[in-house]
Amino acid sequence: MHQRAGKIVHLFRQENGFISGEHLSRELGVSRAAVWKHISALRKSGYSIEAIPSRGYRLLAAPDVMDSHGIGAGLAGCLMGKRLEIREQTTSTNADAFRLAEEGAAEGTVVIADSQSGGKGRRGRIWSSPPQVNLYCSVILRPSIMPQGAPQLTFLSAVAVARAIELTTPLVPEIKWPNDLLISGKKVAGLLNEMSAETDGVNFVILGIGVNINMTGDQFPADLSYPATSLMLESGLPVNRSHFAGVMLHELDRLYDEFRRRGFGPIREEWQRRCNANGHRLQVTDSGTEPISGIFAGIDGDGALLLDTGHTKLHRVTCGDVRIL
Repeated sequence: MHQRAGKIVHLFRQENGFISGEHLSRELGVSRAAVWKHISALRKSGYSIEAIPSRGYRLLAAPDVMDSHGIGAGLAGCLMGKRLEIREQTTSTNADAFRLAEEGAAEGTVVIADSQSGGKGRRGRIWSSPPQVNLYCSVILRPSIMPQGAPQLTFLSAVAVARAIELTTPLVPEIKWPNDLLISGKKVAGLLNEMSAETDGVNFVILGIGVNINMTGDQFPADLSYPATSLMLESGLPVNRSHFAGVMLHELDRLYDEFRRRGFGPIREEWQRRCNANGHRLQVTDSGTEPISGIFAGIDGDGALLLDTGHTKLHRVTCGDVRIL
């Protein structure tokens, strides 16, 4: 039933108007009475659906809750989201997904929480995770790659989030190496990927994705090390979180399919086009070492940052904090 209800939501969003019961019946391959049952289930889940005789049904409003109908609406036939685990609250979606992966959960399993009590960013930094405003999501992948290739998936997920922002808002994000998305120079999303591997291959990778969607200015911590924002603050309009999550997972599915067929090359090219460092001189700081500066020269096949420091060979950076000079 969930899958068909999700398809109804997807059809509503495609049509953006009235859809006849006959059309829904044909699209779903069920009777008109069964269509009505699915409409009733959606209403009970918080969807406002208008019904007018001879015109059909129209979606007036969708609930802003992490809802399997809304998330799965456009994921028919996708690897991502075949199993959706939605939690009201958890310590960390990455920790939950890691545990599920160790227990044998299938590739494409997705864990989404409405809030986290122990969300983490890169280098153990706190990721503020208040309820009812953002997306906290982790995806299990089981790619047939060597461990050194796993960082490529961080760049893949960054491109998926960037595409989703452009498809659901009028905003155009930029990507900051290695794993942040920016709008107007302020952080709107971050990625934290974790891996279980042997020397000869990867067991699984957890793609951790956090996006500030409808967060207000007073919800951000006062001690942020980098200015942050949300899609709502930048666009002036609230964004339905379930719809955003579904769009993002669909783009992730497309990119992962391309990654398995064609390798990292096409994703690397798109990531570099979207990078905020193009044409700029950068400074990279890592704890305990002298800062390094140079002109941005892209990323290599492992995702390392390349700097033209004026020497014959490009300088390769695998970790550190980057700022544009």
